[in-house]
Amino acid sequence: MDAALHDAEALRSEIWRVAGAVTDPEIPVLSIADLGVLRAVDIVDGAIEVAITPTYSGCPAMNMIALEIELALAKAGLGPVRVKTVLSPAWTTEWMSEEGRAKLRAYGIAPPAKGGGRRALFGEEEVACPQCGSTDTAELAPFGSTSCKSLWQCKTCREPFDYFKCH
Repeated sequence: MDAALHDAEALRSEIWRVAGAVTDPEIPVLSIADLGVLRAVDIVDGAIEVAITPTYSGCPAMNMIALEIELALAKAGLGPVRVKTVLSPAWTTEWMSEEGRAKLRAYGIAPPAKGGGRRALFGEEEVACPQCGSTDTAELAPFGSTSCKSLWQCKTCREPFDYFKCH
């Protein structure tokens, strides 16, 4: 491998590591890499380009995430940077990492089931309580503390909890 190509790949890897560590302001236990929001890192004409995809169109956290990426890369001595929002393909919970799903559960938010989006369309979702693991749960409201979550309650331990909606 030629030295310039190796250096470019090392730089991309470092940019991905730094940008990917930025946390979601609405769910601070998740990084944007955990969520699958960080889509691409490129170097174009000597400038860094970072592509992010919102979990929901119009997600209010995206401006803060873009700013945090710029700040994190500047602090690491990397830049200049341009953060662009990419809407297509649309984000899906399938892009969320297994580590991210585990972090959600530990934080008290039920993570989306793999492939669960199709069942959700027909009201057939089986959501496990992040507190006790019971699937004897019921949706209380279609929106929780943020638009990407719904409010559920466990019928076993009676605890209410947020569920990160599948889509």
